[in-house]
Amino acid sequence: MAEESFQEKTEPATGKRKDDSRRKGKVAKSMELNSAVMIVFGLLILYLGGNALVMQMVSIARQSFSGMPVAHLSATEVHRFVVDALWQLGLILLPVLLGLTVVGLTANFLQVGFFFSFEPLQWSVGKLNPLTGLRRMLVSRRSLVELLKNLLKIIMVGLIAYSSLRGVIEESMTLMDSDVSAVFGYMTHAGLMVGLKVGLGFLVLAAADYMFQRFEHERELRMTKQEVKEEMKTQEGDPLIKSRIRSVQRQIAYRRMMQDVPKADVVITNPTHLAVALKYEAGAMAAPKVLAKGADLIAQRIKEIAAEHGVPMVEDRPLAQALYKAVDVGEQIPEKLFQAVAQVLAYIYRLKNQIPRQEKK
Repeated sequence: MAEESFQEKTEPATGKRKDDSRRKGKVAKSMELNSAVMIVFGLLILYLGGNALVMQMVSIARQSFSGMPVAHLSATEVHRFVVDALWQLGLILLPVLLGLTVVGLTANFLQVGFFFSFEPLQWSVGKLNPLTGLRRMLVSRRSLVELLKNLLKIIMVGLIAYSSLRGVIEESMTLMDSDVSAVFGYMTHAGLMVGLKVGLGFLVLAAADYMFQRFEHERELRMTKQEVKEEMKTQEGDPLIKSRIRSVQRQIAYRRMMQDVPKADVVITNPTHLAVALKYEAGAMAAPKVLAKGADLIAQRIKEIAAEHGVPMVEDRPLAQALYKAVDVGEQIPEKLFQAVAQVLAYIYRLKNQIPRQEKK
């Protein structure tokens, strides 16, 4: 047992191991990827439809403040203006928020599929242990990777932002003599472009993080050879128990077969290696049926029982071999053996002076 505990986890996780892990809420997922997709999608909305959103907001502001000079200012009026403006603003931003929600859910679905579990939310004493938390943050491989990932994120985003802003600053020098609207429009466009570049860089980093999370998840689910064997026993049953069951089943089938030998009309032998017991009831059976068959010791036992109960035995090596190979116990003989078996049965009936009225052709 001590050796089993130190076995390396070299085997890939089985389907059951993956299903159990999924039910516990342990799946390969990158939160960075969800955030990056939503950032890029949100910036694209602002880049493509920002002018329309701004014009709608300007229209709301004009409507809200157009009546202010003649309105009687009071707490009720101010409250009404604010609520009305916020309501209209919410209606404008609602499609954007719904779009971001759909994008976030889609990104999550593409990572883990349809998945919902309450098990990660269950209370556990181990989660309150500060030593466990410190060890997980300071010593674990995942914490080190998270630290490196955050550093890489800061460096990459900083470099992209710096290179983008450097070009913006140089171009903005030409706007010194422009009006306010032109400056505001240029700065808005430049800001969105810088944001998109940073978001795309963040998206590339998030995709790499997702691949790492999948690799790390598969590594954590790896199993030792002994664990795979134990799981196979659990799913398919212990091989020793299955072997014992098969042995008992064979014994039961053997006893039942031997009990049917006295009912046979004839036993066809090899003569020493094979024995096949046949029975035929005219009108009740479409063809003769094999009641018992066996080789070597089983064949010898069939012949002994047949001799004890006076069942005739006929030596026919080709027929015995054909019946032994082609027909299982309890089955009727195939059509290609009808004639050969019929000749044997006719011979037995003549010996007994019990030739049936309807012979099988």
